[in-house]
Amino acid sequence: MRDRLRVGTRRSPLARRQTDLVLAALARAAPEVRFEVVARSTSGDRDLSPGANTDFTDALDRALRRGEIDLAVHSAKDLAAELPRGLDLAACPPRADPRDCLVVAPALRGRALPTAARVGSSSPRRKAQLLRWRPDLNVVELRGNVDTRLALVAARRVDAAILAVSGLGRLERTDAIDRTLRTDRFLPAPGQGALALVTRSGDRAAGDLARRIDHAATRHCVAAERELSAALGGDCRQPLGALATLRGEALTLTGELLTPDGAHRLRRRIRGPATRGPSLGRSLGRAMRRAVRGTALEIPSRGP
Repeated sequence: MRDRLRVGTRRSPLARRQTDLVLAALARAAPEVRFEVVARSTSGDRDLSPGANTDFTDALDRALRRGEIDLAVHSAKDLAAELPRGLDLAACPPRADPRDCLVVAPALRGRALPTAARVGSSSPRRKAQLLRWRPDLNVVELRGNVDTRLALVAARRVDAAILAVSGLGRLERTDAIDRTLRTDRFLPAPGQGALALVTRSGDRAAGDLARRIDHAATRHCVAAERELSAALGGDCRQPLGALATLRGEALTLTGELLTPDGAHRLRRRIRGPATRGPSLGRSLGRAMRRAVRGTALEIPSRGP
């Protein structure tokens, strides 16, 4: 058992807040351990230009492999469908609300968005879902941290923006939410609302500490969603939604693929024991790949 654990985090206010929540839980679970925070900027933090690399884990992955940190705290939706070799997803704390929400300019609070309203998002999934819901909307690129995006909406640079409920909740900014979006129209990204604690493979001490705050229900759901994403190519540029829910020991996984313009959509569902989450995700992913073959939704085969 080690008496010190170096915990890596991105520098953004939301990432730091998420890490603070994890540290508080770890401190309660392991009061004998001293925790040290190590902050890093990722390529996704440094380049916010349209079409830029959105990798929000690379710097922390390197720090883990080099032994500069012992554990990294991530938003689960930022993880690659397959973790880099030598790294393990050790634990998931309890999940927050996974849904998306609409934040609107003050003059539009409580009202329907006007025709051709400018709605900001950098997510291909959210863009496709917005256009499926309202083809008249003008979906524009919107990047930056939560505070930046809220400020752009308040200044009417855009009429509205879609954000994750979980992020606003963790930053205590739920007052900015105009409406929470229904999952039958806006299925969230795989892992949205969940946190992921990543350690080096073979670092038993760090893994054991992380697992003290693991939440089995969240881990089963995240595993199912991640395996579905991997089976469908695991590309963050792909308009893909996934959400697993639990009722008792039964897990229901819903997946959704869209074309970028939202004109075509495939939504499928599978149910089974929670402990079979990964295999359920793979099964649903394979079924969806077969269903879209020869259609506008077809997924290109992976390279060698």
